[in-house]
Amino acid sequence: MRACKAVATAVCLAVSCTGLLAGCRTEENDMHKTYTPSEEAVLPLGRTYYADDMRWCAYSGTGAAFTFTGTKAEITIAGDQIAEAPDNQANYARIAVYVNEERVVDDQIDQPEKTYTVFQSDAAQEVTVRIVKLSECAMSTIAIKRITVDSQEGIHPAQPQSRLIEFVGDSITCGYGVDDEAAEHHFSTATEDVTKAYAYRTAQTLEADYSMVSISGYGILSGYTDSGKLQPHQIVPRYYPKLGFSNGSFGDKKPASIKWDFARQPDLVVINLGTNDDSYCQTDAQRQADFAAAYVEFLKTVREKNPDAPILCTLGIMGDRLYPSVEAAVAAYSKETGDSNVSCMKFDVQNQADGYAADWHPTAKTHEKAAARLAEEIRSRYGW
Repeated sequence: MRACKAVATAVCLAVSCTGLLAGCRTEENDMHKTYTPSEEAVLPLGRTYYADDMRWCAYSGTGAAFTFTGTKAEITIAGDQIAEAPDNQANYARIAVYVNEERVVDDQIDQPEKTYTVFQSDAAQEVTVRIVKLSECAMSTIAIKRITVDSQEGIHPAQPQSRLIEFVGDSITCGYGVDDEAAEHHFSTATEDVTKAYAYRTAQTLEADYSMVSISGYGILSGYTDSGKLQPHQIVPRYYPKLGFSNGSFGDKKPASIKWDFARQPDLVVINLGTNDDSYCQTDAQRQADFAAAYVEFLKTVREKNPDAPILCTLGIMGDRLYPSVEAAVAAYSKETGDSNVSCMKFDVQNQADGYAADWHPTAKTHEKAAARLAEEIRSRYGW
């Protein structure tokens, strides 16, 4: 388990599940209030799903944010069935809680339920709290169950940013292994941190909200393969219209069974896919052409769901061999549809001097450089 710390106190407790009324419940006195994480109480971060008085979080970066003025705040997180499995540390969901932009909780959910005291003070203070799922969707999910504060006025949703960027990607976007800068080491949710990855950093730089749609090992035509065989089930287009994909679930609720509503439209969609497809395509011209054709079809899906957003297609951090195929796909799509609001940008390939994280993934330094490159491209291309 990772460390858990809190402002002015250090409390990390597991508690039993109790019933909770929808909305706000006042206990003991007018200051002590408990909330379920509905949109009346919190600002959802990324693709989340509210059901059974809980906010379910699957994809990297999902969570919620709220503000209050008071002296104490506690948050209860529920784990899915993965959290109940013994000796499954490589797959336990990793979360962070920020209080006024300071990370005060960094933990893995290895129990059905955990409650954290994230803020405590003798005098009332204005506080902004963000709950962020650091690890990716495929291995496990979590749910924000309840929020309890000592506050006269209670909690309110944090204010959204004026812009939203949707990032569609793979392990690079998830921040795979970024906390383990040893290339020979392998995957663990404990070393995955989306907040250190280029996508999250780009959104922060541009003061934009984000939504991550990213799954390690997945592509557009094929998922990662070390045998050269097509992996057609490990593709992001299959799950793009859904809440997500995960081995974790709450009862019969699985992310892949829930349609995403696309209610808040992004101001920009950034696609960074092709790294895993390259393991299948290699230098085979026909496979590269098949990849480009699949990319065209995916662009049609993205455009259908996001009629007005510019789309920026990127590749290159872990290799740029398929980038010409990305360019070919964008050109073919634009010619076929007449949609000129789709562009390309090539990332610099990671530099050996900046090191490698687990399984040769980008380090925090590489992500920082990629974020700077992407943010500058967005500023210059779209006038942000």
